[in-house]
Amino acid sequence: MQSISRRAILIASGSLIISGGAGADDYPARPVKIIVPFPPGGSNDIIARVLAQKLSERTGQSFIVENRAGVGGNIGAEAVATASADGYTLMVTAPPPLTTNAALYKSLPFDPATAFAPVALLATVPIVLMVHPSFPARNVQELVALAKAKPGTINFGSSGIGSTNHLAGELLKSLTGIDIVHVPYRGAAPAMNDLIAGHIPMMFDNMPAVLPQVQAKSVKAIAVAGATRATALPDVPTVAESGVPGFEAFAWFGLVAPARTPAPVLAKLEGEATAILAAPGMKTRLADLGAEPGAVSGAAYGKFLAEDAAKWTRIIQISGAKVE
Repeated sequence: MQSISRRAILIASGSLIISGGAGADDYPARPVKIIVPFPPGGSNDIIARVLAQKLSERTGQSFIVENRAGVGGNIGAEAVATASADGYTLMVTAPPPLTTNAALYKSLPFDPATAFAPVALLATVPIVLMVHPSFPARNVQELVALAKAKPGTINFGSSGIGSTNHLAGELLKSLTGIDIVHVPYRGAAPAMNDLIAGHIPMMFDNMPAVLPQVQAKSVKAIAVAGATRATALPDVPTVAESGVPGFEAFAWFGLVAPARTPAPVLAKLEGEATAILAAPGMKTRLADLGAEPGAVSGAAYGKFLAEDAAKWTRIIQISGAKVE
């Protein structure tokens, strides 16, 4: 794996690389494909389709979403990494193919640090730490105390090895020194079902899936994983303010293009994405999904990717998590 410093330089400067001298005056002149490397119906897919609709409306050209799921997002990401760098194949993705899979998989058919040009962080989604209502710990401090008193006896579920909710649990372990046991599921829904049924006592999950269960009192939210409290759960403290300083984890979705996509095309895409995310209607649509508009684009988004990769690579290495 290449050094994080080299990763930061290459990703952050991706939007400055020019190939073929193409301009953006007539872009897009034909339909644009947006690949989603995960199945239809999830948050990633929904956000990509909302973006595609808005881009189509603003440019007068079709932006078409195509799902290419499999291998933790690597199949779809490889298709984008090897596509022509002309702006007509893009990707909207959650973190794994861009920031965590390089540390999780023995090898990848592409280098996340050099294969993509960053365009924009589209949305962030709060993550919530919740427990079964019968679980004796009512807050993070009590959870940590219980885990230290009974190491290796408390399980936490996730949607799979290397998922954002898995790594949030590993971050909690790393920062508190507790020994809780990861139980990976084939998706967040079956993990949530087992939490509601009491088969597992705790898990982290994205706000859109958590809120209905909290409102139904099927689970109890004890902390929000982000740096600030969530608007939807204003009375629930963050993990950091609950005695774990430095804890921050959230889900996100971003737009990238193949490396060496012409800079004018990247600039036009960045401008369109920024304008779309700033529109009141888009903010409302994202809020309906439990998400907030992303705040960085271009080189700043590249810096964000490099920092995210560095953070979670360290946690993955500490945890020993691997996908065979």
